[in-house]
Amino acid sequence: MLSVQTYHPCGVRKCFPSGSLQLSYLDYGGESDNVLLLLHGHMGNARTFSEVAAKFADWRVISLDQRGHGWSEHPEDRDYSRESYIGDILAFIRTVLGGRPVTLLGHSLGGLNAYQFAARYPELVKAVIVEDIGAEIQADLSFAGKLPERTGSLRELREALKQAGLKSIDYFIEGSFEDERGWGLRCDLPGMRISQENCNGEWWDDWLSSACPILLIHGRHSFVMDEAQAERMVSRRPGARLAVFDTGHGVHTDDLGGYCRAVREFLEGLAV
Repeated sequence: MLSVQTYHPCGVRKCFPSGSLQLSYLDYGGESDNVLLLLHGHMGNARTFSEVAAKFADWRVISLDQRGHGWSEHPEDRDYSRESYIGDILAFIRTVLGGRPVTLLGHSLGGLNAYQFAARYPELVKAVIVEDIGAEIQADLSFAGKLPERTGSLRELREALKQAGLKSIDYFIEGSFEDERGWGLRCDLPGMRISQENCNGEWWDDWLSSACPILLIHGRHSFVMDEAQAERMVSRRPGARLAVFDTGHGVHTDDLGGYCRAVREFLEGLAV
């Protein structure tokens, strides 16, 4: 059994092996042996969910830095395949949790990884929360490869993001860092295009083939999916619920309170 730990507001940085990579995660602890495993979106990292984790100290909350993001290693061969992302989650559950089933919460890239993992390993998933990603995906992250590796100041980095046409600057700045070369983003910038291309496509079979409860959270002003697709996803899949917010793609950052209430209501309805 996974040991219950005291809640850590900043998380405890740890790592685990997945194939040839060392991947990082934040263990926030929590007063439960029920695990809520958090998966960030493209160009994000484990800390994007720090404010969410604080609202669920009665769960054991763990947030991954997915491959090529945060403190996790970048694959030298730029392997950002669907199979590898899903294999990383499997490696974590087997290596760190001893095969204990989890509840998955994923934003964007993380949401796709979550529902595809549930489709392939249903015995390891109790429930899934998917934040603003569809079953039909078509996006372009080629701008990431054009961003500077380093800038001389954080303000210059913000300006570079703005010049790239990005609106949610704060979301991306959360993944920034400073070293001897200047300020940069803690992700594999050239690899993000490849990762997104591997996400693009129609994934209805994966969405429909799992049987666990799913909460789909959608931001009405999202640039990633529209409300019609969200409604279609829920109507076609038994056990799925929809929560729509008057936000953009990053619902957990745009409306933290409403987001956490919806997640809490969903979790309280689970027989865990």
